[in-house]
Amino acid sequence: MQYNGNYLFTSESVSMGHPDKVSDQVSDAVLDSLLAVDPMARVAVETLCTTGLVVVAGEVSVHNDAAIKALDHIEETARKTIREIGYTEPAMKFDADSCAVLRAVHAQSEDIAMGVDREGAGDQGMMFGFACRETPHLMPLPIDLAHKLMDKHVAVRRSKKIKGLRPDAKSQVTVEYDGLKPVRVHTVVLSTQHGPMWNGKAKQKKLRDEVIKHIIKPCIPKKMWHKDIIFHVNPTGQFEIGGPHGDTGLTGRKIIVDTYGGRGRHGGGAFSGKDPTKVDRSAAYMARYVAKNIVAARLADVCEVQLSYAIGVAEPTSVHVDCFGTAKIAPERISELVRDHFDMTPRGILKKLNLRRPIYRHTAYHGHFGNNSYSWEQTDMAAKLAKAAK
Repeated sequence: MQYNGNYLFTSESVSMGHPDKVSDQVSDAVLDSLLAVDPMARVAVETLCTTGLVVVAGEVSVHNDAAIKALDHIEETARKTIREIGYTEPAMKFDADSCAVLRAVHAQSEDIAMGVDREGAGDQGMMFGFACRETPHLMPLPIDLAHKLMDKHVAVRRSKKIKGLRPDAKSQVTVEYDGLKPVRVHTVVLSTQHGPMWNGKAKQKKLRDEVIKHIIKPCIPKKMWHKDIIFHVNPTGQFEIGGPHGDTGLTGRKIIVDTYGGRGRHGGGAFSGKDPTKVDRSAAYMARYVAKNIVAARLADVCEVQLSYAIGVAEPTSVHVDCFGTAKIAPERISELVRDHFDMTPRGILKKLNLRRPIYRHTAYHGHFGNNSYSWEQTDMAAKLAKAAK
């Protein structure tokens, strides 16, 4: 991507009640239930959810009775997750108590297991990490604001500051840039599922005003707020039918929402439901960790890191660092620093980021990046990189 002149850039997010995100959260809740009792569990679980039905399928290898018991409680885990999201009313035609939960889980392929047992990568593929100096946690501003809108939507729904909101929602934010600098928010789109109390033109106008007041305005930085922002709130007119009743949800269909909102590139691999031996997940976290520390060390203003792996092979087949012309030192020197300071093997990633823990359900909504509570968001290597660069 070229960062010259004035241009508009847009990113979207979806709420925890979006059907694809319901699927992601169920998959990661199952993963967490296994890692909590068996940190060495191998898990690749997919979830489908639709009207009155949840299907959990995939491959799992566990190593103790407690993990076997957790597998037996997949239905309970799914229902608890759906209940916490907010699908508790039969009127939504998908709720935690009445939906059927089907399980189709079998053992992991022994052919795959051989490579992982040798501490090699669990699959082939390429993964990207990205960081830039647009927000305090070094995320692109459009996706950061889109996630903030969804966080606020959950808070307003649960507090009933706006009555009648339901869990499914989407946000989209368009930001105007001048080169690398965000100048202003251009357009905000927010669609929120609601109960029948908001049906009709007059009610939708009132809902629009409430959403702008209680959800949108608190999330937009004051310096970005202006009278000419374009707002689209429930642009179809109403949004009563939603969630898994409105659209079938599947794990892994929101990979751009999960990452950088379209800034930087994506290797194509989804995250949720996969244990950290799967480099689709763990190496993407490591790539973000490396990119964020490079930017935090002020070696560049924008950084993208690509890693690639071969199944069963420990060392990455390639490591590529691109600073898009913003590097403060020679780009080849940054690449040398990365190779010298970061262990990119699956074993090294698992150890450095402490990934064999039940930490994944929370990542499955409103973004895997930009939350400083995650180990891959720490900038503990920045000082070392800056010192070594002198």
